[in-house]
Amino acid sequence: MTGVLTQLLQMMLVLGAAPLLTGVVRLAKARLVGRRGPSPIQPYRDLLRLLRKEAVVAENASWLFRVTPYMVFAALWLAASLVPTFTTGLALEPTADLIALVALLASARFMTALAGLDVGTSFGGIGSSRDMMIASLAEPAMLLVIFTVSIVAGSTALAEVAHHMREAEVGLRVSLAMALVALIMVALAENARIPVDNPATHLELTMVHEAMVLEYSGRHLALIEAAGMLKLLFFLSLIACIFAPWGMAGPGEPPAAAAVGLLAWGGKLLLGAGALALLETSIAKMRVFRVSEFLAGALLLGVLAVIFLYVSRGL
Repeated sequence: MTGVLTQLLQMMLVLGAAPLLTGVVRLAKARLVGRRGPSPIQPYRDLLRLLRKEAVVAENASWLFRVTPYMVFAALWLAASLVPTFTTGLALEPTADLIALVALLASARFMTALAGLDVGTSFGGIGSSRDMMIASLAEPAMLLVIFTVSIVAGSTALAEVAHHMREAEVGLRVSLAMALVALIMVALAENARIPVDNPATHLELTMVHEAMVLEYSGRHLALIEAAGMLKLLFFLSLIACIFAPWGMAGPGEPPAAAAVGLLAWGGKLLLGAGALALLETSIAKMRVFRVSEFLAGALLLGVLAVIFLYVSRGL
């Protein structure tokens, strides 16, 4: 019963914290460039405004176009809820496998790409083709990161990985450093952030994710936007769970340990939001044709991480 309550609490926490995380990133970016910036709670207002609007659907749209926002939102909410945040004693802990998380992300991307093609607009087709190009390099790079971490921890279960990284004397390893950099590069691409994409613009020659969802409105667009916020929180929580699991409470520990873990998770999210804002204000967006080179670098780092781990276990 404790695990079920903890799992439900985590599901509500990730759902409530995702818009706040996006708002903090936007505020930090504005402050770094000398502007006042929007309130951190502005994403909540935007989502509520969209939920109150009527959803306008094209006449030639099929059932797939209407169902996709709900499926994408459910898949990303589930993925974010499976990642241990403040404790590892979750009811869905046996299903929190790294391979399963990649499958959830891939299914959400697949449905979004199909929805972009469904209406038949040129923007949707361009965005879907570009997203599939990005996925062809991002997913293998992420799988190589998972292989590296699983070899170190001896398991692909996130709870066991977090426990091993926290309790065992892992030390500083070149392979894990490469895997961390590769995962950060994949996270930037998956979340359509600079330098891969700019979520704040709608330039038809450069946009990727926005091109696939241009036809959505009302509650459908609200679900798509909320899914994107959950995806950003998912990757920050995943990086913190694997590479910085300190402060996380274990199963069966008292509520005070869970409270400490909750504070530690919040601090990690704030640190990640600040680092993301600093990165996006320090570099420019690259051309679309350079994205493959960027992700090829992440793929190469993943390959080198696995090789380093096999060649020298002492690094």
